[in-house]
Amino acid sequence: MNMHHSRMSLAAAALFLATPAIADPPYGLNARPLPKPYLSMPKQAPGKFPALLSQTGAFEDVRTLSPSKALIPYDLILAFWSDGAAKSRWISLPAGKVGFSPDSEWKFPAGTVFIKHFDLPVDDTNPSIRRRLETRLLVRDQNGGVYGVTYKWRPDNSDADLLTDAVTERITIKTATGTREQTWYYPSRKDCLTCHTANAGGVLGVKTRQMNRDIAYPGGISDNQLRAWNHVGLFDAVLSDSDLGSLPTLAAPTDTTRSLEDRARSYLDANCAQCHRPGGTVANFDARYTTPLAKQGLIEGPVVIDENIDRSRVIAPKDIWRSILYMRADTNDPIRMPPVARMTIDTAGMDLLRQWIDSMPGPPVLPPPVISPAGGQFEKSVHVTLKEAEPGAVIHYTTDGSEPTTTDPVYSAPLQVTEAQVVRARAYKAGFTRSITAQQVFVPAG
Repeated sequence: MNMHHSRMSLAAAALFLATPAIADPPYGLNARPLPKPYLSMPKQAPGKFPALLSQTGAFEDVRTLSPSKALIPYDLILAFWSDGAAKSRWISLPAGKVGFSPDSEWKFPAGTVFIKHFDLPVDDTNPSIRRRLETRLLVRDQNGGVYGVTYKWRPDNSDADLLTDAVTERITIKTATGTREQTWYYPSRKDCLTCHTANAGGVLGVKTRQMNRDIAYPGGISDNQLRAWNHVGLFDAVLSDSDLGSLPTLAAPTDTTRSLEDRARSYLDANCAQCHRPGGTVANFDARYTTPLAKQGLIEGPVVIDENIDRSRVIAPKDIWRSILYMRADTNDPIRMPPVARMTIDTAGMDLLRQWIDSMPGPPVLPPPVISPAGGQFEKSVHVTLKEAEPGAVIHYTTDGSEPTTTDPVYSAPLQVTEAQVVRARAYKAGFTRSITAQQVFVPAG
């Protein structure tokens, strides 16, 4: 990234052009604010927590969401999926230096507080209409760990109340034809530590590959965050503007100047790497973007739990059905990943991963046959049909629960089911990888 070509507001650009003696664009930060350590939060958990967001010291005016002047705004290249919420972020950094690292976690002084605010779009026809939901504080405690708390906003936006446990709420969203409901999960303090682990450094997003981007600072000046933080001496290392272009940078999902592989691996870094890394959860892959792809254990990587899928892999080239990573991210069933912090599927993120998987070399893969109707109870009998999307594919099926092979019957007409049966089907076609097995269980009522 060439910092001599950083984006600026028109006002800042005019000032720059009118002052030939200045060789570089203006900095987003000109002085380091020095807030009180911990703001008004306790030095460790357990402790006495402010009951209201207005009592934490993070905001001068909670009604207008005006942050304290000691807070520094920041933003990430690629945010963790949070059910479509828009997020605003600030950091309260007391005296001390940030332990800078180009490719691993930064270290923050005790008393650092990270503030993240969530607004949810509540009108599909006008996404700018949003509802305040929650504001979370993550605190670097006096022992080098972290703790997190959640403040839930009141309906009138007058303040937000401290939650002592997790809360689930159904939120009404306006649509073009009426309304729909979305479930929002407000995390408990224990939930926060599920992802903000010591192994992940406690602080997740604030690292070089996420922060190496421009944002607009108060006053209308746009600047690279690393350049701005370095300018006011926040790091324990000194960077030059020329260093920024060589530092790792995640790719935003919509940044088509970056490769599909870069964008997909960046997505996995933001959404999975806090747990899927050496020393983390029980799994065989490393989702960190800074780990070379060949060493990540992603493509053709063995899985710990195969979900009863034959030839399953972490990611199976051209095969979303055998890619367990994709399967678990693309469901809201109990096997979903991540297991906390989301209640909906990130359809845009799944489309990105699917495009990447489909772009990989290898033979095309048949989708599993569709069995209709869905299994369950029936009264006297049920007609079961099998359908395959790929023209010319042959469906072999069984009704005894065994895996279908090419020696089993070929489907040609609806099946008449009159007793308890497990219908299983698999598609075959020359030049294609066979499908995974589709299954439905039919049980007579009573």
